[in-house]
Amino acid sequence: MSNPGKFAENYEHLLVNNQDGALWVTLNRPERLNALNRALVLELQALFETLQRRQDVRVVVLRGAGRAFCAGLDLKERSAVGYPDVGSHLDGQRTVSQIVLAMRRCPQPIIALLNGTASGGGFALALAADVRIGTPQARMNAAFIRIGLSACDIGVSYFLPRMVGASVAAEYLLTGRFMEAERARELGLFSCVVPEETLDDEGRGLARDMLRATPLGLRLTKEALGHAIDAASLEAVVAMEDRNQVLCARDANFAEGIASFLQKREPIYH
Repeated sequence: MSNPGKFAENYEHLLVNNQDGALWVTLNRPERLNALNRALVLELQALFETLQRRQDVRVVVLRGAGRAFCAGLDLKERSAVGYPDVGSHLDGQRTVSQIVLAMRRCPQPIIALLNGTASGGGFALALAADVRIGTPQARMNAAFIRIGLSACDIGVSYFLPRMVGASVAAEYLLTGRFMEAERARELGLFSCVVPEETLDDEGRGLARDMLRATPLGLRLTKEALGHAIDAASLEAVVAMEDRNQVLCARDANFAEGIASFLQKREPIYH
């Protein structure tokens, strides 16, 4: 592994390593199934906001330590937190929701590797990623509705219907049912389901393929995919695509991309 650099500073619950442009981010509270306490929430928010300014990181791989991806908000900690008024409670709520907004704003594609449960806030983190790969043990649910809250939280009601359709989204959001790995693959939420022992290798291979794109081409592709979901028309999407192609063609790395393809070698981008 290459030097993790500044990312290694001051993290209590994250393990972060930069492997040649792919940043591996591990939620590291395995004894609590990587549940989101306040410290982990703030660390994730800071990390993804920082990534918006990092040119040396081109892909992010997000995973959980131990036997779960993320069990959601840490209810033991949350039950001990009292909010003096509605405004303070809203501020606390928005601290969590800012994570998924930062994930979507960061220009690097995010690969989520789900080795186990992703509930509540963990479900939201998985949906905010660009690609999800799971193991047979992976399962996801909108746990909020099972603890007296609305199931529509932390961006889940935005992402899920766009990914699987309104009826399927309603089924899982109104019941809090778990979506098992094979069902997630059938619905297109998981790109594939692989044995646990090959999960990291699958993520590494996907990241490696993404890194064959030019840095600008990769970033503009994530940006265009995100905007295309809510675009007003085909014409608006095509206009954005045209603009991106012209920008990429005028980028200094375009010539290297063509040369490496013709010479059948790995590209060397600057």
